[in-house]
Amino acid sequence: MKLAPKLSFFAVLVLLVALAPTATSQVPSGRDVVKPEIYPSLEPAARDTSFQIAVIMKIRPGFHVNAREKSEEYLIATDLKAELPAGFSSGEVSYPKGKLENFTFSKKPLNVYQDTVVLRLPVTALPNAPLGEQHISLKLRYQACSAEICLPPVTLTLDATINVAASPAASKAAHAEWFRIAAAKP
Repeated sequence: MKLAPKLSFFAVLVLLVALAPTATSQVPSGRDVVKPEIYPSLEPAARDTSFQIAVIMKIRPGFHVNAREKSEEYLIATDLKAELPAGFSSGEVSYPKGKLENFTFSKKPLNVYQDTVVLRLPVTALPNAPLGEQHISLKLRYQACSAEICLPPVTLTLDATINVAASPAASKAAHAEWFRIAAAKP
């Protein structure tokens, strides 16, 4: 009968070890730190018109990603690339200015993005753009870090769905919250 208390203790110990969170389960994947959303500035976009695609990076609290304009050579900058189908052309991605933040692991402030960041890609639907639903493949690359750790760099493949109409009269502005144009100053 003296064996039962020892077995009970051992069973409880095994159960606690099995249920205890491990260090790796507390470290998120870089894919889980940034939740991207994609919005076109026109719905539909017409042939022979220009519009923008906004990629909204929602960054988990307590984390940051390096800005496009990196502060140190060894850092991995945020990067957005498009693979355009026939009938489309694009310009340079517009990246927001980062914010200089101090971290204990760096002697100088680092240029980072936090919270919500909007990247904008200018696109033109050419006169020969196919009509209907079209897909523009996007590659979003970034490295997420917290004050304690940097996660491995991540490249997400995103799909921007664009509806193309034949007539410019069919184009309508969409998602104004992501495409506000600064008012002209007098």
